[in-house]
Amino acid sequence: MSHGSSEEGGLSQAAPNVNTQELLDNPTQPVATPRDQVPPTVDEASPSSTSSFEMIDMESGPSPYREVQPHWFFCRLADDNASWVPFSRKDSDKLENASYTGKEQEGEVVIAVEGERYDVRVKERKRYAVYWQQGPTEVRRCTWFYKGDKDTRFMPYPEDFSQRLEEAFMIAVTLNEWKRKLEFPTGETVILHNPKLMMQYQPIGLQDEWVSSPSEQTRPRTVKRGVNNISVEIPDGEPEKVDHLVFMVHGIGPACDLRFRSIIQCVNDFRSASLSLLTSHYKRAEQDGQIGRVEFLPVNWHSALHGDATGVDEDIQRITLPSISRLRHFTNDTLLDLFFYNSPTYCQTIVDTVASEINMLHTLFKKRHSDFNGAVSVVGHSLGSLILFDLLTNQRNGSRKAREAVPSGEPLDLNCDTLQQTLSRLGLQQYLDTLQAENLDLESLALCQDGDLKDLGIPLGPRKKILDYVRKKCLSQAFKTRAVHLPEGLQVPPQMTSNSDGNESSGSTMQQSQFHRAQSVTSAVDYEYFDVGIGQVSIDYPQLAFHPQTFFAFGSPIGMFLTVRGLKHIDPNYSFPTCKSFYNIYHPYDPVAYRLEPMIVTEVDLEPMLIPHHKGRKRMHLELKDSFTRMSMDVLGSLRTAWQSFSRIPVAALPPVDEGDAAREGDLHEIQASAAVTSSAKKEEKSAHFWTKIMEWPRALHKHYFQGKPGW
Repeated sequence: MSHGSSEEGGLSQAAPNVNTQELLDNPTQPVATPRDQVPPTVDEASPSSTSSFEMIDMESGPSPYREVQPHWFFCRLADDNASWVPFSRKDSDKLENASYTGKEQEGEVVIAVEGERYDVRVKERKRYAVYWQQGPTEVRRCTWFYKGDKDTRFMPYPEDFSQRLEEAFMIAVTLNEWKRKLEFPTGETVILHNPKLMMQYQPIGLQDEWVSSPSEQTRPRTVKRGVNNISVEIPDGEPEKVDHLVFMVHGIGPACDLRFRSIIQCVNDFRSASLSLLTSHYKRAEQDGQIGRVEFLPVNWHSALHGDATGVDEDIQRITLPSISRLRHFTNDTLLDLFFYNSPTYCQTIVDTVASEINMLHTLFKKRHSDFNGAVSVVGHSLGSLILFDLLTNQRNGSRKAREAVPSGEPLDLNCDTLQQTLSRLGLQQYLDTLQAENLDLESLALCQDGDLKDLGIPLGPRKKILDYVRKKCLSQAFKTRAVHLPEGLQVPPQMTSNSDGNESSGSTMQQSQFHRAQSVTSAVDYEYFDVGIGQVSIDYPQLAFHPQTFFAFGSPIGMFLTVRGLKHIDPNYSFPTCKSFYNIYHPYDPVAYRLEPMIVTEVDLEPMLIPHHKGRKRMHLELKDSFTRMSMDVLGSLRTAWQSFSRIPVAALPPVDEGDAAREGDLHEIQASAAVTSSAKKEEKSAHFWTKIMEWPRALHKHYFQGKPGW
């Protein structure tokens, strides 16, 4: 039965005309097909015309047949291009053993591979992701490979076709009869010239219609047997022991770098770099089992925000202008995430997604690694670092009673003041009877709005004073008892209040603020959805199922957001309730990265600590800085020398004169030469100064861009 051409280059999976089973039963039967059935391209590939191919000494004795060693590959799709990647040697051996033992089992055989991040269903030949959403990919047990002239790597044949090639190869080795032609119903032909030279020819009908050169139509493909005969790097495998688990939260948009790669691909790079460092720096310790690897897992929240559940994309699309559609689509898909996070509605969705994903991944990882007892850290990039910062500042530590919130049904005492005392303090005693007639006390007065007091006949000025005083008292009491969602140590600065004597006091009963807000220079604004502590959106922050050891912020705008929220200073004694360490890591040229140290230590200008490169060299921007400086100095010095040589005054050759005239002419020439030298020196100095200004622009650029100082 004939099948369509495969995705790996159109090679048919149909059986060749040569019956390999009959050849095994009757070895004396000739193998070559009739000559009139061979396509014309096969005749051109005869051994006499293969001078460019690798020639083998055919007079040597036949080598005994050995079964080919298989290796397992999986298909990786990237930008609509399929590439086949080998499993590690450990994973390939596990899959090979499972393929033999699974034949006797009725159900599916599932093997965990690649650090147990993927599961391979051996009988189905599919590979499934465990920790993130990804479509299944094809898996193959590979023994035969091919590569065309334009291909960069060898591609595996389908398993059934490889098996037929292996049978034909076994017959050729056993009988020591080569130059065999295996034809297929679709017109494709494979010729086994010798054990080292095997070619595949495609019929003209399957060639590209735009190819006009006959030589291009007859170009064969190289065929190789076994993974050992092709150039492919096969990893040894990852250590089974995991010492550290890291969750990575992405920033705005679905793409995470300038190459528009997903969070999964970027996290894979982190994992590969970590394994490379483990091999290069801790190889002996890793071989002795003293240390394990670091596992990185991605946390994706963008798809949940922009999915069908929220419907926000449809709402935004209805109000988006049709012009410059690509730019507007990019803006809606990336930059709007910043505004979504500042919205109480969608901020709740983002935070819930991040927390639930982290907890789910942590539970699943512990289930698949039951012996894991290492530390857990979190990493946030760009907006993801701000999400983790707000999430960690709102974690609750059960050992701290101060974090327990007052039940919603328990009334606030408002410092045990009565309505009469409050109105007397404000100088509004005349409105006491009006409020008491409506049975209003301080608790019910805190629930009133401006319109309610207006209906009672209270003028604008008095009712603004009453509402402002009651609101401040409610917030002050709430911060003391944590009735609002503020982390420990993030109280607002103490308000200046007037006592009964008319003197101002700072409220000694309130704790000192650890996050200090800058003095407001604008009119007071009542933000209904924002807490006044650190400006976080007033939402219900979920709790993580574990206490992170370290929080890493990559290219983080936390400092900028805290400043915009009104914070001026962070107390050095502040710490996250459940996280011990915090690192703000950034590149000096990252446009969205901001520092946090100046907000903690305001008296001293601390230089950031340079992270050394793992290969011992300088960072790229430092190497470019040194190179530009060195290049500018070299160019400037060489051009100065060249200009000085060009600007020298030529000396004319004088004819011989008499001795009497020689003295007078000598004095005259001496005076002229002195004047000429003076004039020339001035011109040379002026010209050199001009060219110096022209040629010193690299140094000026260096000072301006690398040191932040004016260059002229």
